[in-house]
Amino acid sequence: MSHLFDVYPLYDIEPVKAEGSYLWDTNGTKYLDLYGGHAVISVGHCHPYYVDMLSKQLHAINFYSNSVKISLQEELAEKLGDLSGYPDYKLFLVNSGAEANENALKLASFHTGRSKVVAFTKAFHGRTAGAVAATDNPSIVAPVNYNKHVTFLPFNDVDALQEGITDEVCAVIVEGIQGVGGIQVSSDEFLQALRKRCDETGAVLILDSVQCGYGRTGKFFSHQFSGIHPDLMTMAKGMGNGFPIGGVLISPKFKASYGLLGTTFGGNHMACAAGIAVLDIMKNENLLDNATEIGDYLLNGIKEIGGYKELRGRGLMIGIEYDFPVKDLRNKLLFEHKMFTGVAGANTIRLLPSLALGKLEADMFLEALRAEVTSLS
Repeated sequence: MSHLFDVYPLYDIEPVKAEGSYLWDTNGTKYLDLYGGHAVISVGHCHPYYVDMLSKQLHAINFYSNSVKISLQEELAEKLGDLSGYPDYKLFLVNSGAEANENALKLASFHTGRSKVVAFTKAFHGRTAGAVAATDNPSIVAPVNYNKHVTFLPFNDVDALQEGITDEVCAVIVEGIQGVGGIQVSSDEFLQALRKRCDETGAVLILDSVQCGYGRTGKFFSHQFSGIHPDLMTMAKGMGNGFPIGGVLISPKFKASYGLLGTTFGGNHMACAAGIAVLDIMKNENLLDNATEIGDYLLNGIKEIGGYKELRGRGLMIGIEYDFPVKDLRNKLLFEHKMFTGVAGANTIRLLPSLALGKLEADMFLEALRAEVTSLS
């Protein structure tokens, strides 16, 4: 009898070893990982530099609280600012994407003195109280998660912003690319209109970059394709390559004060070592360029195969929507071709591989997809 609270439907597969873009299970079976555990594995499994950084840190000091100086936090903030193109923004470190969004919403409310929030259809911002209230999925919003202050506007609808965002709104929170919502890409026009409307009303613009940030699209943040600058950016997932870490990048317009925000584990020594290692690897191995190159290669290959209803995404964040449920297709890719992929809803295959994915691995996937799509026609 299991002693675990049974909330996850599990595949009968237990990975016990990982390297690069590959996993091995208890039977020694090798799998190609094209999902990275929900976009978490950003620089590849067990990268030697990453492993060395964490091992050295573990042997030095693994934790002390934020009541003392932790110079690793400053190093992480500086490297993140430089690589992301936001050197003048400040960093607040937390443990997860949901916690990052909670703190961003709180900062926006402190800053404006308002409480109303605007989010968008198909949004997913986390499962904690404030974040889940702004998530467009009633089945995971418990009665205790008060959400009467949240309005959901149609995603990518520029015309809805004028009436939907007023001077009573504290924050507008939006994903640059919706992940759980099916790899729905925010148009440049939509993000530019959002920035303009927030400026007009004094609302704080929060770009949830938890899944679509950290180089996944070929730019550090997906909203950078549109040329806008958000007030707050939230991140997690790929930030630590598997070690729990999240953060909020905060515009200079926000004033810090002691006790305004806080966290026990956020910014701990091990998390910072993981975060620094990820940024170093991304920079030294030109992984943003690789995400663009291999992402384009995959998108072009999928277009050539055809058979889909709609193909969406940027870089290595790809959604392939079919006009049929993809459960069987995903299972064939996993059990027959030994490839991990994800889904978004019933009809969309979701690809979120390591940013270090190579052409060899891309070709392996395209060959498997071609075989399965051809068998269906």
